[in-house]
Formats: sequence, C-alpha cells, structure tokens
Amino acid sequence: MTAQGRMAPDALSGQVALVTGASSGLGRATAPALARAGADLVLLARSESDLLAVAREAESLGRRALVCPVDLSSGPALMEVVQQAVHSLGGLDILVNNAATDVPGPVTDLSAQDWDRVLDVNLRAPFLLAKATFPHMQRAGRGTIINVSSVAGKRGWANGSAYCASKFGLTGFTQALAAEGKPHGIRACVVYPGGMATGWGAFEPQAREDQKPPAAPPVDALPPDRVADLLAWMCAAPPELVLNEVIVTPLNEGGWP
Repeated sequence: MTAQGRMAPDALSGQVALVTGASSGLGRATAPALARAGADLVLLARSESDLLAVAREAESLGRRALVCPVDLSSGPALMEVVQQAVHSLGGLDILVNNAATDVPGPVTDLSAQDWDRVLDVNLRAPFLLAKATFPHMQRAGRGTIINVSSVAGKRGWANGSAYCASKFGLTGFTQALAAEGKPHGIRACVVYPGGMATGWGAFEPQAREDQKPPAAPPVDALPPDRVADLLAWMCAAPPELVLNEVIVTPLNEGGWP
C-alpha cells in the first residue's frame, strides 16, 4: 500500500491466490486484478478453455497461473487442487471463494439432489478449500480468505431457498473462520455485492447454468472490474486492517438489504 492508501502494483508480489469461478463473472475479473497486484494464480472452474484465456492474461503480466478445471461439488478433487497448487507454486496466501450455483423454484418442487448440489458448490466447497489452505496460511503466519456472498446472504426470498440457505450459511462459516484465523494472522471476510453486470441480473453475482443471460445488465449494476479491484485491495491491505463484512451496492440501489 502507498502512503496515499492506493494499492502498489507489486502489493501482492510473492503471494499465491486461488480463485474459484475464475472463468466468468466476478471471478473472471478478480483473477487478473490479483495478478496486476503481483499475485500468482490458481484458477478453478469447469471450463478449461475459459480458464486458459485467464491464465494467458496473467502470464502476459509476468505471473504464473495454474489452471485447474474441476467440479466444485467434488470434495476429493478440491483437496487435490490445493496440494497441486502448493507443490507447483510454493504455497497459498489468498483464497477467494467466488463460485456459486442455483436451482430456483419453490420448496415443494426442489429435489434433495438439487438442494445438495447448491449447498455443495456454495457452502461445502468454501469449507473444504478453507480447511485445506488454512494450515499453509498458518505456517506462513498470514493469509486472506474472502467468501463472496450476495443479497441472499442477508435476506431470503421465494423460490430461492437453497441459494439463500447456502449464503446465510456462508456468513456464519466466515465469522467462525475469522475467529479461528485471528491468532494466526489469517483474515476472513464475507462480501455482499449488490447487482452486478455479470448475467445473473440485479442481485446475483455468478452466472446460472440453467438460464440465459439478460439482454442488458441492470441500469445501476456494479461493474465486476470495480468489485474485483476492491477484493484485490482487501487482500493487499495492511495486516492490522481487518474487514469482517463488506457490503457493496450500486450508487442508486436503495433499500438494500
């Protein structure tokens, strides 16, 4: 950080950041933002071709990038990714749990399988990745874990029971993680972005697999690049600056949450 509070270009130099959902939306914006700040990257999503494009962008900045196409609902695969990242890049200093999925519909129509899928991706995967990266951060005496929630982590709505439950759960998990990490210099923060121009609509930060993106983003949508810059700044903030919760809304988005 500079004396003016701006992030220096090499603020994250020597650090390794793992980003889930790095192939699109906020994750796609966050990965290069971290690379511009000096971090090497571990990129997780299902689309290898999209991840390779992100990796090439990071490599053009002089950063290393490890591409890991993986289904986030697969626990064993996530543990292997962390081991591979530590072996290939030397450690893990930053974890951004950004990826999410949704199966919308009324509770009476929601199958247990769909419920489990949403909770596996949105809550179980952040738990498993934090569990696997925490010891490496503990040994280093530092680390930053950012869990990306949404308005659904503050307010439940009809036809979104699984998604809302997962995001409310993410808040509690982050608070517990922050308490456990504090003695070891590990920060954990939950971020609630308002509407972003990523294809989900006004209140949802990642792209649904079962819906086509809208023809145009919401009028007052947050640019994902700006939110990504904020996440990178949080990772580079001085260790004595601890942000437990961050709510980010478009300028004219009233009445939130």
